[in-house]
Parts: sequence; structure tokens; C-alpha cells
Amino acid sequence: MSVEQKQQSLEAKAAEAEVEEYDEDEEEYEEYSSGQRFLLFTAMPGWLVSMVVHAVGLLILALLTIGPEVEQLQNIITAAPPSEEIQEIEEFQEELIQPLDVDVTTEMVADAVAMEFTEMVPEDVTEVAVATDLDSAAIAVDLFDFGEETAPKSDLYKTIGSFTGSGLEGRGEAARRALVAKHGGTAESEAAVAAALRWLAAVQLPDGGWSFDHRLGPPNEARKSANPGNLQDARNGATAMGVLPFLGAGQTHVEGSYQGNVKGALAFLVNSMKSNGSLHESGGTMYSHGLAAIALTEAYGMTNDRALMAPAQAAVNFISYSQDPVGGGWRYQIRQPGDTSVVGWKLMALKSGHMSYLQVNPNTIRGAERFLDSVGMNNGAYYGYTSPARRSATTSIGLLCRMYLGWTLDHPGLQEGVRYLSNTGPSRSDMYYNYYATQVMRQVGGEYWEKWNEEMRDYLVRTQVKDGPEKGSWHFDGGHGASRGGRLYNTSLATMILEVYYRHLPIYQQQATTDEFPL
Repeated sequence: MSVEQKQQSLEAKAAEAEVEEYDEDEEEYEEYSSGQRFLLFTAMPGWLVSMVVHAVGLLILALLTIGPEVEQLQNIITAAPPSEEIQEIEEFQEELIQPLDVDVTTEMVADAVAMEFTEMVPEDVTEVAVATDLDSAAIAVDLFDFGEETAPKSDLYKTIGSFTGSGLEGRGEAARRALVAKHGGTAESEAAVAAALRWLAAVQLPDGGWSFDHRLGPPNEARKSANPGNLQDARNGATAMGVLPFLGAGQTHVEGSYQGNVKGALAFLVNSMKSNGSLHESGGTMYSHGLAAIALTEAYGMTNDRALMAPAQAAVNFISYSQDPVGGGWRYQIRQPGDTSVVGWKLMALKSGHMSYLQVNPNTIRGAERFLDSVGMNNGAYYGYTSPARRSATTSIGLLCRMYLGWTLDHPGLQEGVRYLSNTGPSRSDMYYNYYATQVMRQVGGEYWEKWNEEMRDYLVRTQVKDGPEKGSWHFDGGHGASRGGRLYNTSLATMILEVYYRHLPIYQQQATTDEFPL
């Protein structure tokens, strides 16, 4: 066949292909448009149609030539393994899940905030201890009543006796003096607080945090103390429990004798926070986040330091995000059906955030109330762990939560539950129960409080170690978390129990205005 004949044959095939493709396009279009006319080609000039047809023909000829190579490339692509990048992106997106229904976004927790606190930390925070005589009563320690100058003003402020303040404003020196004298504290109880702070400062780690195994870190006398905890992978939880007694005594990173210690602890927590506001960790689970959130919100509320506002708000946001959307509680993992123990810490963190003028989602509070309803019995007088029951520790948690959620003092369930706790009395070993029950009795006041306080206060003063490496600390065998948290855990809770006179101002009093969650 001559060259001219071959060319004519190829052109004929191309023309046939053009006609076939045109027919197929027409059929598809007719099916798509249900019989409407093909407007594109009727609107186009003849020369443009001709150009398109010839271009299609040349493209078909090219594909006939490179067909084997295309097939080979397709085989290579289909044989390639799935992209690992997709998996990495999915994991990254899962890690950066954002809390819902909040106005302040967690992206505000920028590296600059963490860096600002990191630069504040002394080279060795364990060397920054109180310069005053810590063996004397803590009332005499130089503290400053700076709340009125720095805290934001609003109609949530209360008048308590001769001073004003929000729920955290009992921690200034003048307020503490008045509250200790009025509500049953003594020079001995305040001296015990001062000694406890000294032991806690001595076992703080150089990175600003604490560990439940207090033996870790540079050797010193306090680290020789017996009864270490074995929960070493709960650093955030341990750091929160280490710093909360300092905040309870009015010590912050800007005022007081322990500024370096508090500053180091806050830096550790801010630097440990994930970009979604989480301080959850494998060892301490959601317990750690709740405790750390309390520490951050209290520190912000006491100082109004804007460098703490973003991480404190982010911690509150994550509590809302991690709540069980069905039952309204919290437990060990995100959105897991709740238990009363974890719910107690979460609600205390939300309350501290609210008192610090941070935003708290009303739906989160409604969910928590729904959970308490599900584990309460006898009109809310008693509370179980994950179902209705009568247990002393969970009942004390449930009742305190109800108080902060707006139950009045004359509520029948509250009255019955308080009688139950009063008859049970303080525990000789379970500081977790004592911590919550003491706050319940403090809020109720009257004969219930006088009876409870005298027994609880004197027992802790009497059992605190008076000399040796363990001076200023406590350890009790048994009780909730005592073996895993060790001496640090027991000392932190015992100290906060002795700070009950001024940690939070009373809810039930004639002068107080309403300071409830937004519902």
C-alpha cells in the first residue's frame, strides 16, 4: 500500500471515530437532558466545530500509539501501596479536634504563651523557697491582699464581713486572718499549712513540675521521705496537686514568698498542654486534666495575668469537649460514660473558671446535672460511683457539686445527705473523702461544721510529721489513690483541707449575691 493510501486509510478511521464519539456524546447528553437540544454545538461557529473534531481525531491517533505505555503506567500506579501521608494527616486531624460551642478558640494557646512562662522559670525552682520562717503560723507569712486591685470587677462580687471579693478572694492576708479566726482555724493549723508548703517545695523537680514519686530529682533530705507513689506517668496530675496548696494559701507567681515555685509549676502545665487544650495523660487520664484545669483557672483568677487567660480558657473548653454527650459525665477517656469521682474534679474546675470570669458552656453544666441525677438516690441525698448508691466519698462529691450548681441550704436531699456525712464523721485514712466532705460541712456551717472541723483539724495537726526528712508531710495507708499517689497525694489533700477556711468563700450567707453557673 502506498504512503498516500495509508494516509487516506488513517483519515477514514479518524473520521469514523469522530462520528462514533459524536454519536456517543449525543446519546449521553440526550439521556442527561431528557430530550433537550444540544445547545453547545448549535451555538458554535462551523470553523470551531471543525477544529474540535480534528483535534479529537489527532488525540485518538496519539493514544493508539502510546497505549502500551499508558497501560504500563496504570499498572505501576495500581500496584503502589496506600499513601502513608494520608494516615499521618488523619492522625494529625484527630489530635487537633477542637472543643465545641466556645467563643475563645484553643488556637490562642500559642507558643509565645508557653515561652513567656518558660523564660520565667528559675534555673532550679527547688532552690526558690520561702525566705520567712515557715515553722511559724502561715498567717504571719508575708502575703498580699492584691485581689481588689487586679481581679476584674463585676456584679458577681460578694461582700463578706468587712471585705469584698469573688469566690477566690478569701486568700489574701487580710481575708485569711478574718476567716481563720471566724470559722475555726488556729495558729497550729496554719503552722501545719506552712510546714506542708515547705515540704512540697523541697520535692518539686527542676523542670517546675512534681512527680508522685517524690524521690526523683536532685537529692535532698525531703526526697528521702518514705511512701512514694508509683504513678510516675501522671506528671500533669502530680504538678497540679503540688501547686494547688500554694494557690490555696494565697501564693502566686506574682506575689508571695513562693513565686518561683508557682511560676515553675504553671510553666510546666502550660508547656504540657496540647493544642486542643488537653492536659489528659496516660497515667492520670482525665483526672489529670481536671486537676490541672483547676490550677490554671485559679492562678488566672487570683492574678488576672493575661498570659494565663488563653491556657485557662482552653482547659475549660476541653472539659466541655470531652464530656459524655449522652450521660453528661466524665471518666478516664474523652466522652466516656462518667463516674462521680472524675465529675467532681471537672465541676470544680468549671466553677473555678466561672469564678475567674472565663466562659463556661451552659450545656456542659446541664449535662453534669443530668449525670448527678442518674447516680443520685433519695431525692439527691446519696450518690454512687456510676449508678445510684449510698457511699460516703461519692455522696460528699455529689453534695458539693449540688451546692455549686444552685441547691439551696434547705433542700431536703441536701439536709439528709449532710446528716449522713456528719454521722459518718471524718476518715482516719481516706483524705479524698475528707477533702470533699470537709468542704460540704464548711459550706453548711453551724453545729455540723463545728463538730466536723474540730475533729478533722486536730487530727491533721496531730498526725503531721514533726521532724526528719518527712517533716511537714502526711501519709495514710488505704483510702482512694493513696498507694498510687503516695506521700505527695496525701500531703496535698491534707493541706487543702486545712486551707478550707479561705480557699473558697461561703456559698450560703446573707450578704452573698448569686454566683451560680450560667444556665
